Amino acid sequence: MHGYTQDKDAYLKRLRRVEGQVRGIAKMIDDDKYCIDVLTQVSAATKALEAVALGLLDEHLRHCVVQAAAEGGQISDQKLTEASAAIARLVKS
Repeated sequence: MHGYTQDKDAYLKRLRRVEGQVRGIAKMIDDDKYCIDVLTQVSAATKALEAVALGLLDEHLRHCVVQAAAEGGQISDQKLTEASAAIARLVKS
């Protein structure tokens, strides 16, 4: 079981909302809306995806990394490396 399993429905709801935002952005471009208005919506969708990513990262740290740390050994190192790489990807984006 993954750390986010308990909150799966909430994550799916958020992602469906983001999906709707992205469809709305595509429609704005199709309708030749003002570029600043489109950029505002892109920013909102980006922030919504970042919130999902941060939530998943938090779940990973609280569940997967804590469990691996308790077990120790190579799996602990692997989970910490994964978490560090995920954090680096989020910071770069």
